[in-house]
Amino acid sequence: MQKRSGVAQQQKNHAMWVAKGYRKKPQVTFILQSHNKSLQVCHVLPKLRQYEDAEIIVIDDGSMPEHTARLVDALAGANEFLMRADDLFENVTYDKAIRLANGRFVALMQDDDDFDDISWVDQAVSLFERNPDMVILGGKSGLEVDFDANLKWAHGGASQTSGEFCFVTVVNRAPMWVNRDLFKRHLHHIDFRFAPFQFDDYELCIRAWLNGLKVGWYDAGFRSLTAGGMRLYNKEFTREQSDRNGRLLYKMYADRQDELRQKVCAAHICNNKTI
Repeated sequence: MQKRSGVAQQQKNHAMWVAKGYRKKPQVTFILQSHNKSLQVCHVLPKLRQYEDAEIIVIDDGSMPEHTARLVDALAGANEFLMRADDLFENVTYDKAIRLANGRFVALMQDDDDFDDISWVDQAVSLFERNPDMVILGGKSGLEVDFDANLKWAHGGASQTSGEFCFVTVVNRAPMWVNRDLFKRHLHHIDFRFAPFQFDDYELCIRAWLNGLKVGWYDAGFRSLTAGGMRLYNKEFTREQSDRNGRLLYKMYADRQDELRQKVCAAHICNNKTI
């Protein structure tokens, strides 16, 4: 058909490929989860591009074709990729995207995230370099975990949302940074038992501590572009997942809560001595 129409493909060569500027080993990978919010993703893309040594992976986890088409047009760079799914939610798709990433550090983001400048990235990279055994760094809030023996349920407790960098028991998204090498060697995956969402970030942080790694928190200065979101429009499902996964989290780690607290406390003491 191509021969009969007379349409010829553009001849390619290695120099053209090199000119695209593909980075084999970027410093950072930004992973954005999007559910029919392509306009909001397109709003932050120019800001993310200000950090040159990076790649961008957008997870198109929605159901409306116009959003997919818009993201295809927007992600035109050599280091920009689109991963298509349909309602697999955060747990599964973030895990898949981390495996696609080449960045030394991976920032898991949401489609309603916004920020003023790229300084939150420089901060995160600096904190990882100062703490080589830190596998997770949260930029939204750091929390304790309460294990309720009466309800046999675990959930987030006292929250850290302002102040200086510190080690915390768990963080929630977003942003949620991952040291990709430590993740691959020690944590391996986001636990699919918590799919499609809710408390899988807590579980990953607890597992990190119990594997001899650290979880940190800093104020990334993010704000939300919208009051919407999956949890707002699916309140019953969120409650169902919270109950289900809170019980699962309790079952997995309630008998190790003392060990968990000791590790976090020891990290606090070491960090204060360093400061």
